[in-house]
Amino acid sequence: MKTEKGLKIFEKIKQVDEAGGEYWSARELAKILEYSEYRHFLPVIEKAKESCENSKHKASDHFEDLLEMVEIGSGAIREISDIKLSRYACYLIVQNANPAKEVVALGQSYFAIQTRLQDELIRHNIQLASAAKEAGVVTSIDYAIFQNHGYQGLYGGLDSKGIHEKKGLKKSEKILDHMGSTELAANLFRATQAEEKLRREKITGKQKANKTHFEVGKKVRQTIKELGGRMPEKLPTAENIKKIEKRNSKNLLK
Repeated sequence: MKTEKGLKIFEKIKQVDEAGGEYWSARELAKILEYSEYRHFLPVIEKAKESCENSKHKASDHFEDLLEMVEIGSGAIREISDIKLSRYACYLIVQNANPAKEVVALGQSYFAIQTRLQDELIRHNIQLASAAKEAGVVTSIDYAIFQNHGYQGLYGGLDSKGIHEKKGLKKSEKILDHMGSTELAANLFRATQAEEKLRREKITGKQKANKTHFEVGKKVRQTIKELGGRMPEKLPTAENIKKIEKRNSKNLLK
């Protein structure tokens, strides 16, 4: 199985719900991961749920039980159980599946991409906060304002609250947890360049730091535009309010 073709298998079965959130069917994923019967796949899911809880995430946020009506022949309809899996759920599943299978290794590579980017962004946000503090952004309120300036530059004027509304996120949900790979990469570039500019130019004062963060975010946005990319607020994410035509491709890549 060629790597590029293998990775596309997981993209092929990705679905998008009515809110624009990406997800995978457990039954379809079981077939991709070469489990002869779905019941043999269930213990792997249970291990993944345990890993989810151990990592301080609610399993119910990433593993949603479903009941679906399917046609079994001659027009007969039968109800079957399935699980709606988030990208993080799939990542945990492939970490707990049989690593000897080539397709499992491919799955680990595919689903880890976003996780690695998120980890990198978290790390650089900490470094950015440190640089901002040195510039005079001291209190938590100051930093929230500073962070909003970066968002406003990158998201065309939207601050944290505006992004939440645009993407249909609940107040308790974190923007970072609902970014796709492309959006994470854009924010990672914003964070790293803002940190470097603050330190390199020895910027001091809250207002100057805020302006710097805004200008960096705006420059990243301009670069995306010049490359013909989609603006971050328009990218489909796990909780994007923009309705996208539901994709339900169930056939494997031939």
